[in-house]
Amino acid sequence: MWRIGWLGYTASMTALVRPVAVEPRSGFRIWLEYDDGAQGEVDLSHLAGKGVFKAWDDRAFFEQVHLTPWRVIAWNDDIDLCADALYLRLTGRTIDELYPPVTPQPADA
Repeated sequence: MWRIGWLGYTASMTALVRPVAVEPRSGFRIWLEYDDGAQGEVDLSHLAGKGVFKAWDDRAFFEQVHLTPWRVIAWNDDIDLCADALYLRLTGRTIDELYPPVTPQPADA
């Protein structure tokens, strides 16, 4: 557990949830596993064919999804997706459930 203090504010938070595995699936879906045990498929078809995601039209390119050494879900230097946002979609949790809001603490606490 980390304790972060700044200008009289203190927050307690557990370590960030990180992806540990990713695999391409059909229909512009990827299978993800996170270090807390959450796993499943996320549908990315709403992105396919738009902007930089047009590259996914080449199935061989889409299948190159991988985790970088920094645990980023990526295809190349131009396409990467936020692991936290995908975790929220996968689990149905909210950002406040994942990272509780900072609560004010007295400066002398």
